[in-house]
Amino acid sequence: IAKSPADSTPRRPVLSVSARKIKDNAADWHNLMMKWERLNDNGFTTANKIVNMKISEQFQDNKLEIVCDNSATESEKPTPKYNEELDNCCAELLETLKHMTKIQLKMEKLTSTTKAICDLETFHHGAGNCTTPFFHTWPTPYFYEVSLKLSEMYKKELQLKQTIVQEIAHSAGQDLMMVYLSSW
Repeated sequence: IAKSPADSTPRRPVLSVSARKIKDNAADWHNLMMKWERLNDNGFTTANKIVNMKISEQFQDNKLEIVCDNSATESEKPTPKYNEELDNCCAELLETLKHMTKIQLKMEKLTSTTKAICDLETFHHGAGNCTTPFFHTWPTPYFYEVSLKLSEMYKKELQLKQTIVQEIAHSAGQDLMMVYLSSW
């Protein structure tokens, strides 16, 4: 009698619904962090373009000022022109921030789900239904603590990025623009 491939595959222990949910949450955290990193890299590239355009623009303006100071009155000096490329980069950075905001909200939901699983486990233990732990490596509350800490850290980073997005293209000082860029 030939064995089917399913017979030779080692069986994994069947996880409880709560343990499975914690395992899925951990996988979701990993995927969200990978998406965040990709968006973070894209955002840095875009912010870098914005800073380079602003610095180049300032350099050109300084050259124009020298020429204008020698030959023109105040009313004859050229007005700053609209920079479509800068506007497009700002829109791209805003879009990146919007995607990062969605990811951070998903992280908060994962934290909330993990908290609910902890509460459920506490409820069951309180009722005298002492079962074996879901995992031997970490107690269930530790999954929540780590999830909460990560969620709070990403939320703080998102708040910083919101400030950077609001200010980076409006900043006049090269030093301040470099601080924004390095803070991204």
